[in-house]
Amino acid sequence: MEKFSDLAYTRPDIEQFKKDYAAKTQAFKEAKTYEEAKKLYFEIESMMKDLSTTHTLASVRNTMDTTDEFYDKEMDFLNEAIPTLIPYDKAFNQALLSTPFRKEFEQEFGVMIFRTTENEELIRSEAIVEDLVEESKLCTDYSRTAAACKTTFRGEECNFYGLLKHMESTDREERREAYHAWAKLYEDASEELDKQYDRLIQVRVAMAKKLGFSSYTQLAYKNNQRLDYTAEDVANFRQQIVDVVVPACQKLREKQAKRLGLDSLKYYDEPLCFPDGNANPIGDKDFMVAQATKMYHELSPETGEFFDFMTRYELFDLETRPGKHLGGYCTSLPKYQAPFIFSNFNGTSADVDVLTHEAGHAFQCYSSSRTQPLVNYEFSTSEVSEIHSMSMETFTFPWMQLFFGKNAEKYRFSHLCDSLWVMPYMACVDEFQHRVYEKPEMSAKERRGVWHELEQKYLPWRDYDGVSFLEEGGFWMQKQHIFLYPFYYIDYALAQTCAFQLYGRMKEDQKTAWSDYLRLCRAGGSLPYFELLKVANLSNPFASGSVEKAVSHVLKELEESQW
Repeated sequence: MEKFSDLAYTRPDIEQFKKDYAAKTQAFKEAKTYEEAKKLYFEIESMMKDLSTTHTLASVRNTMDTTDEFYDKEMDFLNEAIPTLIPYDKAFNQALLSTPFRKEFEQEFGVMIFRTTENEELIRSEAIVEDLVEESKLCTDYSRTAAACKTTFRGEECNFYGLLKHMESTDREERREAYHAWAKLYEDASEELDKQYDRLIQVRVAMAKKLGFSSYTQLAYKNNQRLDYTAEDVANFRQQIVDVVVPACQKLREKQAKRLGLDSLKYYDEPLCFPDGNANPIGDKDFMVAQATKMYHELSPETGEFFDFMTRYELFDLETRPGKHLGGYCTSLPKYQAPFIFSNFNGTSADVDVLTHEAGHAFQCYSSSRTQPLVNYEFSTSEVSEIHSMSMETFTFPWMQLFFGKNAEKYRFSHLCDSLWVMPYMACVDEFQHRVYEKPEMSAKERRGVWHELEQKYLPWRDYDGVSFLEEGGFWMQKQHIFLYPFYYIDYALAQTCAFQLYGRMKEDQKTAWSDYLRLCRAGGSLPYFELLKVANLSNPFASGSVEKAVSHVLKELEESQW
């Protein structure tokens, strides 16, 4: 493999791909033996690896610079071309599902190869090709709109991420100004963002109807491969958060206000955990990558090997800059069994979170791509994938002094607080989306009203200090998952419940906890959700009392801390 920057991109010949795909599908249908069918299956999988790698390469480079016209046009091409493969996917899926060698495939590879294919048959149809193209275009438009937002703050041109360091300032007035500037960016873009979301809702609802679903929510659950649980199960899980986590967070917020010497906590005070400032990294990007190398070598032989691979091939883009897509993510180049980490460093502890959270995703990808026989088994569904990332955040706790020096303990304390504080927000985002798609015709103003109502339930401490745009419910716009990855966000809360379980185990027996975690990473998506939990000795988050049991030791640790 070459360094990421040296990897060559060539626009795929989609028409030739279709011919080859159809020919191999026909040969698969005519296979006389299991060995012949298996060989053809892997040949098709190899084609898919190449196409996926090409697509990812263009997508990553597009997010690295949303103003790059070449990759902008390539993404337009791919967004239109990829959905036209649906008829060919369906032809192969039907050939696979009707193969006389199903028993042999299941004996060698397990049942998920067919469970996921059966699910895909429910959500893939030629009837929605144009809708998928439009959805992709709308998502790209949203990314451009968000990436283009910028303001001048105290003489510095900033995007959303550039403001974050000011939003954690010990100077309350600076925090207030930074948050007001941040809110103004969203308010100024809100008309365009509302239009984009309106259209996304319309397109998604139309797809659901064409596929025979009564609501887009049902389709979204299938898209996210939620094969083991329902929206009712998720609603019950959210209620556990309301009953257990919200009151605990309320008390933590009250202690935070007291610690900061404030009579009441405003929304711009929430990110500041300590009156003398949060723990920030003590070095730049190169320093932190070097420290991460040391950390991962000491954590385990497996993580040391993984991180050397990442640095050798420069599989990172970490620093924020104008025109760069917002947020952070981990993706993969399956042809090379290579993860890629994308982020926007801003000089806060969030930079270290990337080197643990996104590295958790990357480590799982690196591990499972070398242990799982099928590409489709390399990744699990998102509520499991986020266990990989969130657990890595706490497995690396013992090395935080490498990044924060004397403030390592402050970082660990605030990280645990943040991990709890964000769970009600995750539930709020999830219920908001359920409400939106229950009544897809609601106006932008009505949506804001729904968000405002849900904030009272999940975030009762939130005080927007008179900023009307936020008080009326505009805060929902800052969550890109709502636009790009519908119904994904509750997966973080489900995963956090499991990650807290592993953290509790780690504090008692690090070796056993790591062994459980490593098995989960290597298992990828080879088993159903509840079976994967068993692989790591994790309890079911939906079970009554599971949330309380998972968070109890964290609350006890925070209560016993010096803060």
